[in-house]
Amino acid sequence: MLDELLGRASLKERIDDLEDENERLRKRYEAESDRRAEATTARQDAEERLNRLQDRIAQLEGELDRVNERDAGLDVHRRTQLRGDRLEEVLDRLASFRTGPEGALTVGVRDDGLSEPVRTQLADVLGERVALVDDAAPCLCCIDDAGLIALTVEPPVDTELAATWDDRFALEREWFLPTGRHALALVRTDLFALGVFEDDERVDYQGFESDVKGNHSKGGFSQARFERIRDEQVDDHLERCRAALAAYERGGERTGVPLYLVGQRGVVEALVAESRLEPAATAAVDATGAPKRALEDAVRSFWTTEVRML
Repeated sequence: MLDELLGRASLKERIDDLEDENERLRKRYEAESDRRAEATTARQDAEERLNRLQDRIAQLEGELDRVNERDAGLDVHRRTQLRGDRLEEVLDRLASFRTGPEGALTVGVRDDGLSEPVRTQLADVLGERVALVDDAAPCLCCIDDAGLIALTVEPPVDTELAATWDDRFALEREWFLPTGRHALALVRTDLFALGVFEDDERVDYQGFESDVKGNHSKGGFSQARFERIRDEQVDDHLERCRAALAAYERGGERTGVPLYLVGQRGVVEALVAESRLEPAATAAVDATGAPKRALEDAVRSFWTTEVRML
């Protein structure tokens, strides 16, 4: 009675109505959040399945190519990864090879394979096995006119060598081995490491790590906020990387010194596209661990050459 006399009854009813409305809105929000979380989780699961399927497809395609080559009698005689002293020894052997005038062919093979004029020249020696050269692209192909030596090598440094017939193979040591003063920078979404080298000895180093969030699985609005924060952290990290590389160049160290940029493929491509960097070569490498350790792994990976005996 007192509430009615004081006019509080209607206010209490209004409060009850608002609390009921608030409860309905809260449940609706939670349901919507759950749906968003489920949708995000489903999307992440789908992306993971897609990546696994793409990897499996690539694996099966590779197996199919090898089966087709075996069925056709086409397969390399030997495939090996070389670096360091063993690679230098093999290069010395190739450099010591001599034949008659225009008896040795060295040619750079682009991603899209051999040009038709060169394919015809190689086919005279290799026959149908010339298809193995296309499989190794991009690479350098070395072959003599008698077919005693027939191989491809995949140098770390990009080369665009036109078909060269001579009495020896046209191979430069610096295409395959760390030679003279050079720099190699490793970039990941959370790490940067730069080493300056004299031949294979590191004479200078700088590196850092950035605080970048890892994977997140909550979904919903929290997931969107997490991804936004992570993207901002990656952008900040890449800006630090650009600043470090710019400072290296401003210091005068860069003049006449080749820079090799390696790391996660997308990160490397973004750095090159969004800066004035003109690296002598780029490569995707899988280097893990802290900056110094990761840089060592990257150097070993970058200066490794695959040799295929045709």
